[in-house]
Amino acid sequence: MKKFGLLVTKHKTATLIIAAVLLIPAIFGMVSTKINYDILTYLPKNLDTMKGQEILDKSFHNAATSMLIVENMESKDVLKLKEKIEKVNGVEKVIWISDALDTSIPKEILPDEIKDFFYRKNSTLLFIKFNESASSKVTMDAISSIRKVTNEQCFLGGVAAIVKDTKDLADKETPIYVLLAVALCLLVLSFSMESYFIPFLFIISIGFAVVYNLGTNKFLGQISYITKALAAVLQLGVTMDYSIFLLHRYEEEKQKIEDKALAMANAIEATFVAITGSSLTTVAGFLALCVMSLGIGKDMGIVMAKGVLIGVLTAVTILPSLILTFDSQIHKYHHRVYLPSFEKTANIVTKYYKVFAIAFLILFIPAVFGQSNVKVYYNLDESLPKDLKSVVATNKLKNEYDMTTIHMILVNSKIPAYKINEMVKKIEKVDGIEHVIAYDKFVGTRIPESFIPEDIREISTKGGYKLLVATSKYKAATKEENNQVKDLNYIVKSYDLHGIVAGEGPLTKDLIDLANKDFNRSSLVSIASIFAIILLVFTSLSIPIILVLCIELAIFINMAIPFYMNQTLPFIASIVIGCIQLGATVDYAILLSSRFREEIRNGADRFEAMKIAVQGSAVSIVTSAMCFFAATIGVGLIAKMDMIQTLCKMLGRGALISMVVIILIMPSVLLVSEKIIAATSRNWDKKPSLKLKLAKEEE
Repeated sequence: MKKFGLLVTKHKTATLIIAAVLLIPAIFGMVSTKINYDILTYLPKNLDTMKGQEILDKSFHNAATSMLIVENMESKDVLKLKEKIEKVNGVEKVIWISDALDTSIPKEILPDEIKDFFYRKNSTLLFIKFNESASSKVTMDAISSIRKVTNEQCFLGGVAAIVKDTKDLADKETPIYVLLAVALCLLVLSFSMESYFIPFLFIISIGFAVVYNLGTNKFLGQISYITKALAAVLQLGVTMDYSIFLLHRYEEEKQKIEDKALAMANAIEATFVAITGSSLTTVAGFLALCVMSLGIGKDMGIVMAKGVLIGVLTAVTILPSLILTFDSQIHKYHHRVYLPSFEKTANIVTKYYKVFAIAFLILFIPAVFGQSNVKVYYNLDESLPKDLKSVVATNKLKNEYDMTTIHMILVNSKIPAYKINEMVKKIEKVDGIEHVIAYDKFVGTRIPESFIPEDIREISTKGGYKLLVATSKYKAATKEENNQVKDLNYIVKSYDLHGIVAGEGPLTKDLIDLANKDFNRSSLVSIASIFAIILLVFTSLSIPIILVLCIELAIFINMAIPFYMNQTLPFIASIVIGCIQLGATVDYAILLSSRFREEIRNGADRFEAMKIAVQGSAVSIVTSAMCFFAATIGVGLIAKMDMIQTLCKMLGRGALISMVVIILIMPSVLLVSEKIIAATSRNWDKKPSLKLKLAKEEE
């Protein structure tokens, strides 16, 4: 690694030129990477609901449907509007009452089955079928075009419209997230660093890493909008340590070596070893997300783990080149550090260690209880501002048409009509079902065939399946809706074992079922992997248990706060927060524990060793935690999407909670357990050899 360090320092200008040139393909990859705004598409492909979506998409061209409420408009004008929408690229059909009969016929004489479906007081309802899925670019462009040809009397609701508004909001806010994170990080670093200039070099170096990371996402095919919104902010927060480590080591080496290039080469060598070990825990935390059944975990896990590794590489290549290039400017804007020495903190922690140890045990009770009982939501629209067009329209559908979700039911086309009718009658009796549209339901009944919309006859049977549409007054992810889906599946399966109930409601139910399993699976994997890393670092059985327990306490406290504040979390927060907080902040625990062991080995008693460890580690821990907090809290305060807002608030808060637990509580646990640690650790208190002592004295 020494040769590599010399190579970088010798060719610092060439390094920066190569780094700048690599930005070109990275920016191209970043711009051209597809972004997925529909979380439901991340469900496993082997689920019946996902198979149903594929059938609806390929056979019926009906994977996405929106509902348009038109208020206070004459029938002739509604008809003109319908014709305009049908001409929009991406729209397959628009279904309205005009597909069944002449609109001059008074709606009062229509059969209730038809009238109640298409009309309410002063409004009428149009169904818009899109050629492609809700998350496709064609469909989202179609949504924009539809809104251009409609006016304030029209309200477009449904999943496709919500996905479109999510895209627009995310695309608008994401650049602001990054700018705010950068500004707040610069502010924190200005107080904690000895130069006003060095924070800008840190940001430039990490900026390269962020662009490289986002650019290489092109090879993944696509990433979620959540990953896109958080990737830069998280990468900035979790990799800032590496820059700080390099600078501190460089300043140390300059005290011993006059040649700045050689000093930096030594710093690169030492830093690479240190941050490689440190980054392993962070990478392990992110990769634990990959074990989720829900594809968004793998999406976020790979992108962030890749970002950490790229951050390590830029910290030992681009940053050293920048520091050497602008060394004079760094010292020109030198100032004192505004952080305290933490001597009083170290004394208090060691003096009252029994009190803090008792607090450690007591805090687990409310923390675990709150974390276990916090409420979560699964609806995409819940994370969006209530004044968004799609949310307003969806609420109108619920309140005026009792039509919050639509179920697409697929059964074998060979099932006879009388069996279909039996099934339809049972479905109509299911709690919360408002309407059921099925061609076989109308044939042979009192409703004349001429009243049956041609579109319904055309799309009723395709690809070996019959399609039935059932509307529900319940919202997806509610207990009532999930019970309804369960009842529908039971009825459909009793007539066709391979029948499928698809749509937003069933997909969301699957999402709920998988999320609970994913939370447990990803948590166990992150704990096990990080436990293994700490075990190897310390060659101890007890240290990994203590460190993981301390960080888990911080995670439980973080997750419990929303419970005691009566807040509801987006489901993704309950899954990913633990993995990210554990992976990103366990470094604080490793740093303090390593220093504690070092002082024990140097001959200090456990109390003196802990005072030195806390005082020596606190500045680095506080600086790192405050950078992580700064990078995330600004986004948490200004984001309009609740999912992004909540994730960032919890990550920022989690960094501070971990910081407090590590500095105040973990020392007490280490002090109380020191004898056990010595008995279960290899060479815990082994004194350094005389040769090593002499080497340190010479340094």
